[in-house]
Amino acid sequence: TGKIGDGKIFVSAVEQIVRIRTGESNEAAL
Repeated sequence: TGKIGDGKIFVSAVEQIVRIRTGESNEAAL
């Protein structure tokens, strides 16, 4: 969509995915 703020929603979603992945990798490293 062309609405302002869609980019922020997308970025926040990506950040959550990255945090989950990094969290899993950190737990696996331990």
